[in-house]
Order: sequence, then C-alpha cells, then structure tokens
Amino acid sequence: MVPRSWFPEILDGRLVTLRRHVPENLAAFRRWYADPEIARLARYQQTPMRPEEIERFFAARAMGPEALSMAVHERSTNRLIGTCAFSQLDGDNGSALYHITIGEPDAWGHGYGTEATQLMVDHALGALGLHRIALFVFEFNERAIRAYRRCGFVVEGRSRESVWRDGRWWDELAMSVLDSDWRRARAARESDPAVAGAAPEAVGDRGSETVAVGRGGGPANGLLRGLRRWQ
Repeated sequence: MVPRSWFPEILDGRLVTLRRHVPENLAAFRRWYADPEIARLARYQQTPMRPEEIERFFAARAMGPEALSMAVHERSTNRLIGTCAFSQLDGDNGSALYHITIGEPDAWGHGYGTEATQLMVDHALGALGLHRIALFVFEFNERAIRAYRRCGFVVEGRSRESVWRDGRWWDELAMSVLDSDWRRARAARESDPAVAGAAPEAVGDRGSETVAVGRGGGPANGLLRGLRRWQ
C-alpha cells in the first residue's frame, strides 16, 4: 500500500484545485465514461465503458488503497470536472504513467487539464523526486498533445497504425517528461514572467486518461524504497 503521506490531500493551482476522490464522485464517473466522445478519445475500444466496468474502475483507480488519483475541481466554482492519476509507479526506477480525463465537455479548452497536468508533474518530479513521467495519446488528439507539450512532455516514440478510428488507422504516441526537462522548464518560468504567466491550453484527451486514458496500472510495489533513492 502507498502511504497517503506520499500523496497530498490537495494541490492548488490558479484555475483548478486537485483533491482526493470521495465516494460521491462515482456519479460523475458514470456520466463521463459513458460518453461516446470520451470513449473515442481515450479507449482502444470504440464503445464506452459498461456501467459495471465504470464502477470497478472507480473503486480501483480512484478510491483503492493504492490509488494515486486526484479529482479535478474548477477553482472558481468548486465544480468537479475531471480526474487525473498516476499508475504503474516504479519506485526502483523513479517512473510513473500519467492519466487525465476532463469529463465535462464545457470545461474543454479553458486550460484546466493543462494546469492539472502541470500540478501533478510538479508534485511527482519535485515533492516525490521521481525521474520520469510517461503517457500515451492517440495522434488525432491534437488538443491533448499540445497540452502535454506545454507541460514539458516530448514525443519519444509511436506505435504505428495501432488504433482504428473515424474510418482510418492512427498512430499512438508515447510521450514523457524527465526531471532534467522539468528543472529546465521551471527555471525558464521563474526567470521569465511572460512564460510564467502564459495561459495554459486545456486537455480534453487520452494520454493518459485525458481525455487522456492510458494503460492500466499495477500496485506501486517498492515505492517507498525506490523514492528514497531518487530524493
């Protein structure tokens, strides 16, 4: 089990606040993951998740004892608009897989997903001292890719024509950000007020779980031991 002290109860940004999930958030998950557009952006299958799949997903990935998942709230209204998480935490090698879903369509395009991603990356590479954060995203999800680039992710590979969508084959991109990338970007933001104040672009993706949903994650075995190596 991952000690809760390793993951915060809250992360505050300018646009969003990230909080631990509560059982009442299941209703939003049921709505989001039954949406065909989110399925198109986030799933290998072209159909939405079934109700029982959503409930299992929520129990394991949002509320489970080893879940490293945060609810994304619009800061100005406190409205729940999405979810973001890490999975496949590898403490020995200082790496994790990132996921985000902005589930409310009217919240797309406002920078919420980008800021949530930056908050999670900052926590993972800063407070937790991880070395590498990875994600996967379909190449047609250009909005998500732009958002990830804004947070320092770079394309490091692709699975060619791995998904059939909208009547044609598309690649799946592998992206990652390293702690060295993150330190350089942070230094640039701190030294240039224009960069620090730039409005982020929103995520409505898969890259993860954004409408970015990534690959399934296993337990964070050895996290405590491995993180101490990287700090």
